[in-house]
Amino acid sequence: MKTADLVDAHGEELQFCNLPFLKLGMRQAFCGPIATIKCFEDNALLKAELQKPGEGRVMVVDGGASNRVALLGDQIATILRDNGWAGIIINGAVRDSAEINQMDVAVFCLSLTPKKSVKDGAGRAGIPVQFGGVSFAPGAYLCADQDGVLVSARDLR
Repeated sequence: MKTADLVDAHGEELQFCNLPFLKLGMRQAFCGPIATIKCFEDNALLKAELQKPGEGRVMVVDGGASNRVALLGDQIATILRDNGWAGIIINGAVRDSAEINQMDVAVFCLSLTPKKSVKDGAGRAGIPVQFGGVSFAPGAYLCADQDGVLVSARDLR
């Protein structure tokens, strides 16, 4: 279902993430329950969480809006795809955009950079994160397409 249709049918139940995301990958739209990561310029925890079965969930990453280093590149995007994640929203940067654009994935991010992140494992998983005027809670539902990112407490599709 298109995000515009969801807004028309369920406007009061939805939060709209007001950020100018870049949209990468061949998958144009995705929906699913939310899983979360909060990390800053370190993607080791993100990689570990994406190695778990995605089961159609959407990974939401609060990277502190950093554009200095990438939290995801083509190798981690491959893990995302292969483990059944519906898509990923990153409040931060991505690299390997040309390769990701050729993959059957959905990656929304704030910016691109060639620089890789550190791998210390800093961060937290499974906690509510906030950015773009929205609170993303694990287990809530996210729907995204070319028009934007919506969050609701329940599946409205």
